[in-house]
Amino acid sequence: MRRPEGRRQGRSPAPRGFLICAVLILTLPAAWADEGLWPYNQFPQRTIKEKHGFDTPPGFLDQLRLASVRIGGQSGSFVSSNGLLLTTREVAAGCLRAAGKDYFSALDSAAELHCAGLDTAVLLNLEDVTTQVRAAGQSLAQRKAGLARIEKECAAKTGNICSVVTLFAGGRYDLYQYKRYGDVRLVFAPEYSLAFFGKERDSITYLRYGLNIAFLRVYENGKPAATPHFLKWSATGVQEGDLVFASGNPGPTARSTTAAQLTFYRDTALPLAVSRLLDRIQQLSTLGAAGAAARTPLVNAFKRDAGKLIGLRDDRLVTRKTTFEQKIRRAVENDSKLGADAAKVWDEVASAYKKWTPNEKAWQLLEGSPAPGSQLFAAARGIVRGEAGTDFTEPVNEQVEILMLTRYLEELRGLGEKDARLKTILGGRSSRQAAEAMVRSSRLKDPVERRRLAANREAALASDDGIIRLAALLDPHALRLRKQREEIIGSLEVTAAEKIAQYRFKLFGAADYPDGTSTPRVEFGIAKGYTDRAGVAQPFAATFSGLYYRENNQGPWQVPQNWIDVRPTLNAVTPLDFVSTCDTGGGDFGGPVVNRAGELVGVTFDGNLESLPNVYLYTSDQARAVHVDVRGIAEALEKVYKATAVVKELGISGKAGVT
Repeated sequence: MRRPEGRRQGRSPAPRGFLICAVLILTLPAAWADEGLWPYNQFPQRTIKEKHGFDTPPGFLDQLRLASVRIGGQSGSFVSSNGLLLTTREVAAGCLRAAGKDYFSALDSAAELHCAGLDTAVLLNLEDVTTQVRAAGQSLAQRKAGLARIEKECAAKTGNICSVVTLFAGGRYDLYQYKRYGDVRLVFAPEYSLAFFGKERDSITYLRYGLNIAFLRVYENGKPAATPHFLKWSATGVQEGDLVFASGNPGPTARSTTAAQLTFYRDTALPLAVSRLLDRIQQLSTLGAAGAAARTPLVNAFKRDAGKLIGLRDDRLVTRKTTFEQKIRRAVENDSKLGADAAKVWDEVASAYKKWTPNEKAWQLLEGSPAPGSQLFAAARGIVRGEAGTDFTEPVNEQVEILMLTRYLEELRGLGEKDARLKTILGGRSSRQAAEAMVRSSRLKDPVERRRLAANREAALASDDGIIRLAALLDPHALRLRKQREEIIGSLEVTAAEKIAQYRFKLFGAADYPDGTSTPRVEFGIAKGYTDRAGVAQPFAATFSGLYYRENNQGPWQVPQNWIDVRPTLNAVTPLDFVSTCDTGGGDFGGPVVNRAGELVGVTFDGNLESLPNVYLYTSDQARAVHVDVRGIAEALEKVYKATAVVKELGISGKAGVT
């Protein structure tokens, strides 16, 4: 008898789920382009060779890993054998504030500034310890005990900082060993106005003209540390179309987010958040200079949320997510070890978000983001809950507080008496009158009194402070909503993300990458311009000439006088910043960007507006990582700051502005 086609003697037919899985795996590199936050022990060398013709040389990844550092919640890299490292100015900000300086350049090592509380860590080694973790037992308590034991034994044996990193929601566990440097000193940092050129107006945008860098040095036993693994400075920099590699510590991402969640964010959560922030930004603009400082955090939050919303309103992004999700679901349903019951997680998420949607507005107003822009309410909420909040150091501006609280009380009117107890709060007054009375009666404006009340919750609740009274009246309703949200979507968000991440790991294995965990990763991409959402073509590099193109050198685009003085000596076409398709995140800022030869060509310091949806789904069409170009750094160090010692140590004398 003739055997059916597709059957071979002695071999059973491949399960349908396996075939779907295989197809998915084969199409991953093409579908994902330059996507990926890749652990160093999972770098997709084959994909890069096929896509970019780059055969990863032996030692390339080890050199990049050992030259890269985690510092101040961001990233950096060693750039000399004597402990000199390069990162962003944000990392050095605390050191500058403590010294009362805006700009600093050490003439020699003796003049370098100690940076208290700033630790640096280098990833020495990583290994898969999944088997050991699972051997500890299946319960959460057993797993935690197993993790703690592995870390303790590693530290005792090696003397290193040891940390077990959970990947793929428990699909894999890797043990990371770090070398720590506790003595960090500031070598060089530019003026704030240069690092954050354009300030809030230019943040999360491109073209950019920021010199957002700082040089620090790590010490051991009172002497500059020996750091034989460092990145050599590229004399030629990067050209458009070049393949580049970025190293850093990308923050948490949520790429197991379902299409139903994205739809909820797009249609409900983000539009509400954006409209609330925009309203306050517009209101603060009426106060002129008095409202400028209060606007900055609101503008930054607005840009982040608006960028995500813009991306999610691009039908191509959500459609792509939906299509890919359907493929994964079919593979799960047809897997004999998973099946239809396992695939119900997507239906459960969709049902939960549908149920929660009517509560989102009340939750944002009362719990998620109450009284944006009000320092006093944030302090009062912490006191009422007995929580140690972040104390603010800037003086309270009564005009700002009254305006922000007036807007908040107006929002609460839309909730009704059941949620907000407006009759009690307003007491027959208008929102403006009530806000004025609350602010003027509040003792929280005085830092000493604020700390006293924070230390004695009972006394605070018994006081006649209007802001504390407002927070206390709203708190029961806020806590009720928090509990309700946790019951409907909170715990489900976690378990669903874990299940989906584990499904992906089962289906794709090493062909997929884990979500960001603020631990060392390496990304790759192309130095490449793009056409933004307004249809404007943006070049891959922004040159020095852009620093001077604003009329009359005014406002947030004002450069220091020393930059005006040296303008004739600068090469106007030297690249200062450039963009790439590298899949980076916030913790990557300060991290190095290298070329095929492993030479330093840039420092990551931001992403453009179109990159913000990358937290949910990467796209290389318009999303770009923004980097400071080493040629711009060299030109500035040598011609503007005359930082002779740093220039000599980097070996870049005479190479500034090479294009």
